[in-house]
Amino acid sequence: MSQLEDSNFLDTTDLALLSVLQDDASLSNQDLAARVHVSPPTCLRRVKRLRETGLIARQVAIVDTDRLARLLGHGLQAVVEITLDRQGDEEQAAFEARVAMDDAVQQCYRVSPGPDFVLVVYAADMPGYLALAQRLFTSDANVRNVKAFFSVKRAKFEPKVPLR
Repeated sequence: MSQLEDSNFLDTTDLALLSVLQDDASLSNQDLAARVHVSPPTCLRRVKRLRETGLIARQVAIVDTDRLARLLGHGLQAVVEITLDRQGDEEQAAFEARVAMDDAVQQCYRVSPGPDFVLVVYAADMPGYLALAQRLFTSDANVRNVKAFFSVKRAKFEPKVPLR
């Protein structure tokens, strides 16, 4: 049995570490240890284990899009529903692999019922979205239907996973 399959793998300290790191992954080990009430060596060991097991997949910076827009322009963000013509495992996997490689695709979900996929995409402008649509949807003979919803305002963005 692997550590991830062991039901005792995560304890309250691990969950506290994951919760705090989701709020601020830039904390020093000393500060993180103080926030979850463990010693710095214990904190370091546990965070290392959480990384090695893949529970911490990566650390990223979340950009303030409103502030960035003042410098670079707003760009376009869209939620796009995709329905494939053939929904076999191979066809779905091929579509998923193609869109996952494209930097303009921020999120990709296989969904049911309804469309086969829902994507969150970003483009600098409408010509950029058109190029993305040509690249990902029009050039694929297996894409039957595309329905795009363009964001006019983001009311909430929270990548944090709620932990018990």
